[in-house]
Amino acid sequence: MECPLTSNIRRGQPPLDIAGYERVGGYQAVRKALATMSPEAVTQEVIDSKLRGRGGAGFPTGQKWSFVPRGEAAPRPKYLIVNADEMEPGTFKDRLLLEGDPHLMVEAVIVSAYAVEAEVAYIFIRGEYRLAAERVERAAAEAAARGYLGRNILKSGFSLDLHVHTSAGRYICGEETALLTALEGNRAIPRAKPPFPQAAGLWGRPSVVNNVETLCNVPHIINRGAEWFRGLSLGPDGGTKIYGASGRVKRPGAWELPMGTPLREILEQHAGGMCDGYALRGLLPGGASTGFLTADHLDVAMDFGSVEKAGSRLGTGTMIVLDDRTCPIGMLRNLEHFFAQESCGWCTPCRDGLPWTERILAAIESGEGEDGDLAVLEMHTQCLGMGKTFCAHAPGAMAPLESGLRHFRGDFERHIRTKSCPWRT
Repeated sequence: MECPLTSNIRRGQPPLDIAGYERVGGYQAVRKALATMSPEAVTQEVIDSKLRGRGGAGFPTGQKWSFVPRGEAAPRPKYLIVNADEMEPGTFKDRLLLEGDPHLMVEAVIVSAYAVEAEVAYIFIRGEYRLAAERVERAAAEAAARGYLGRNILKSGFSLDLHVHTSAGRYICGEETALLTALEGNRAIPRAKPPFPQAAGLWGRPSVVNNVETLCNVPHIINRGAEWFRGLSLGPDGGTKIYGASGRVKRPGAWELPMGTPLREILEQHAGGMCDGYALRGLLPGGASTGFLTADHLDVAMDFGSVEKAGSRLGTGTMIVLDDRTCPIGMLRNLEHFFAQESCGWCTPCRDGLPWTERILAAIESGEGEDGDLAVLEMHTQCLGMGKTFCAHAPGAMAPLESGLRHFRGDFERHIRTKSCPWRT
């Protein structure tokens, strides 16, 4: 099994410096793209690869790039922004790449910026990822000293300035337009779309925002081709995927596997199954903003379409496992507390609705639930759903709540009926 994303990561050892990275084929994609391919050809190769965004939405990457205006008449400068603000609860895959192979990130930025004709790139890193930021900054400095960044890279006529920007925080910065607003020095609030960032993004100029894992696939696609990349997958979506698991499993962690690997294999083989004495009740397959799946879904392929058909989303592909000794209402209350705390406060449904759901869940968990509470929670899953709020923050928060009400309704009813939490007695 090929693991292109993590092949250079050595557990317990520092990442490769630029000399070591070049010895294993590093920056060959930059040389190939700049010397033998046009920006349009790079974009088409990524389109043909069927690479989809790994940040949660799963939008086709090459198609996203194709929306950027090109040619001499296009507005300048253009920007490429890497979304490394990894604040989705239960998600740690981008940190693995940033800390373990920072030169892959830098090379991915160069090739991707060339594809969209961007002159400036930013890597927007979560503030808590200090080690990741240090390693990426060091890699960028080494790349610039080698002539891979700056003016007239490798005498190709292409120039690129790369900046590492440490975020001031807030989960909402993971939303691409809120990220752009924050990068401009303003309060992180999402923007109305259209216009989309590809046409009017950072400082009103054409901009592309992509996730860390997404872009780290690009050098491998350019080096080995779209057909090879599609062949890595077990399903219709190209490539490999870094899957992860947290919770009461024997081996929590992250693993690079073929896209479409069955959920059962990830949970039982790679994560080692449930800890002794615990049983699986459910899991969030792609971070906190995805809907619950249960033991009945273990044979679902972990790709975008299959997980959606099962009633959830692939999201980041990093699952949070719920065991039979953890109160599902308590887990949901904890998640909704996070989402309520991280609301930017821009729109009323999100600003007021999320704290309301948190208060109801807290009351049910503490034995103060009332007969009408479930109806009110169900109302919130509708009123805060997709298309009812300014951005996808509140709808994401409603995904675990809506599915939790469906899969664990008996637990909700027992809490309200007995005025107690069985997991606390």
